[in-house]
Amino acid sequence: MDATHADDLLEHRRRKDEAFKHSPQSPVPEPDRPGFEGLDYYDPEPGMVFTLEVVPGDGSEVQVQTTDGRERTYRRTGSVTFEVDGREAKLTLFSTEHAGYFVPFRDATSGKETYGAGRYLEVDATQDGTVTLDFNYAYNPFCAYDEAYSCPLPPGENWLRVPIRAGERTYSG
Repeated sequence: MDATHADDLLEHRRRKDEAFKHSPQSPVPEPDRPGFEGLDYYDPEPGMVFTLEVVPGDGSEVQVQTTDGRERTYRRTGSVTFEVDGREAKLTLFSTEHAGYFVPFRDATSGKETYGAGRYLEVDATQDGTVTLDFNYAYNPFCAYDEAYSCPLPPGENWLRVPIRAGERTYSG
């Protein structure tokens, strides 16, 4: 990770922390905002940035459970395979109504170092058929801060056995 990339990441985190403290749309409950000092993040980790070829998905739908017991429908758009600590990992990329891919995942840190229900990545598609998964930008869903939110849970196909020690850690409130 070059210095510019690290600076961009740290600036992104600073802006997010500022928004979570002051924005009316913050998922941090209003009574907690005055004492909010920022999220807990792993240090920037260059080994958790992967540029990968997308294997096209079959376009099939998957019903994803949410934290409030409902379901959301996503479409399998592609998949990527990569290695963490010498172990293979595979994630399905889902399409939503937004551009790019939605990548909900759980990993070996879930429920220990990171939010138990999993974290998310949003990934841009490229013209050359690759994506860059930068786990330094992995973030907690809003339900990690306030259970009033309804958040999709990562489907089993995106439960990784490897630890992803990058991005946001568990929110302690």
